[in-house]
Amino acid sequence: MTPSSKRQSHAPRGYVIRAGSVKREDVIFKRLVLVSVCALLLPLTGCPYYAVPAGTVVTTPASFDRSFSAAAGAISDEGLAITVQDPASGTVVGGLNGSTVTASVRQQADGSVVVQFNSPNARDPTLLDRISRGYDRRMGR
Repeated sequence: MTPSSKRQSHAPRGYVIRAGSVKREDVIFKRLVLVSVCALLLPLTGCPYYAVPAGTVVTTPASFDRSFSAAAGAISDEGLAITVQDPASGTVVGGLNGSTVTASVRQQADGSVVVQFNSPNARDPTLLDRISRGYDRRMGR
């Protein structure tokens, strides 16, 4: 047996193995696999993932209208009847059983909004705190 016939005896029928040769079918197959993998991964490059730690609240600056509505809603949520609701002056007044609560909404020069709740004659000492928490809840805080 010659060395060349020995190499051929281990190869499948119809194939001749030559040292350093690569079959055209193998090259085409490898290129096809590479192109397929790239085509499958390409759509994933356009899908960014922004990791935000759990419990983190991303907020945007509050607008005057949103703050005014939240203040009026917080007063209403506590059962006070709104008697004055004037967006031009930024004032909301509500009353219940002789207690009066006034919300003052002001937009500052830097664009931020300041909301203040006041009750000179509140009979319930926790009323302002509940209204303030209701306002925060409505603002998503």
